[in-house]
Amino acid sequence: MAAEPLKTLFHPFEAEALPLPRKDARILFLGAEPGFRLPRDFDAALHLVQGFRPHFSALQASGYTVTPRVEGSGYEAALVLSGRHRGQNEMRIAQAIECVTPGGLIVVAGSKDDGIDSLRKRINALAPLEGHLPKHHGVAFWLRSVGPSVAEALRGANPAVTVDGRFHTAPGMFSFDRIDAGSKFLAAHLPGDLRGNVADFCAGWGYLAAEIAARSPDLAGLDLFEADFEALEAARLNVRPGALEPRFFWTDLLTETVERRYDTIVMNPPFHSSRAAEPEIGAGMIRAASRALKPGGKLFMVANRQLPYEQVLAAAFSSHVEIARDGAFKVFSARR
Repeated sequence: MAAEPLKTLFHPFEAEALPLPRKDARILFLGAEPGFRLPRDFDAALHLVQGFRPHFSALQASGYTVTPRVEGSGYEAALVLSGRHRGQNEMRIAQAIECVTPGGLIVVAGSKDDGIDSLRKRINALAPLEGHLPKHHGVAFWLRSVGPSVAEALRGANPAVTVDGRFHTAPGMFSFDRIDAGSKFLAAHLPGDLRGNVADFCAGWGYLAAEIAARSPDLAGLDLFEADFEALEAARLNVRPGALEPRFFWTDLLTETVERRYDTIVMNPPFHSSRAAEPEIGAGMIRAASRALKPGGKLFMVANRQLPYEQVLAAAFSSHVEIARDGAFKVFSARR
């Protein structure tokens, strides 16, 4: 979680560089993450936007109004938590400008490690900033909503992305500008005649599911599970219905129950929630796949070569085997 950038975002209010919003103000908070602490007497109504399912659920459980996409307009002010993805940061600022009333305050903050200084300079070149304040190894800066030209410039700098001439993606999604090499390696080693009900866990913007749909015409069902709301919405465009109508589930597989049982699950699980590798995320996905498979059902998954998933597979499945390996990846097949 972005603990330090969250502190940086609210620091201008605590330092009295900015006045607290009115109690009856409506404040949009783009990229909101759990764990933030409001300054004393910051009583305005916050409308949080978060498309990553684990963060969404945690914020909702804390009692906040939260949606995966912006809803409505006419907000008096906006807060923008920036992250590692340049295009996503710029598009969030464009959204803030479009949704805030003319002259409304927009406060942006992020970590120096994630390029907040460069973002500040780019925005300042488009619209003069009112101020900025460093704190907690980050920077907060603020400006006023200045009409549509800045938002249009930011959107123009981040045009729609099409990968391989057929997949629609956007900045911020995993591997938004290319087919992920691990997913491609897994697809190359999948059986071409999958049958029954198949699920793609951690489906992203839909590459693996699209490949399965194209190669396996005798499927009874194809379900996509993904925690990133925008990636799942892209998958709806990228995995086109034919004789089979795919189903899409915005789900945190580590905490939410999968109701249906599958003959086959394919998976390229994530192993980062920050910069450091966290193999336990993939281990949790393996256990979730085991629970969601029918007896005798099979898992096909890809992992980076150095990740130690063999013991988890041995504990969760009756058998498993490595079926492919190259300089970067290994592919496993496991039977429930």
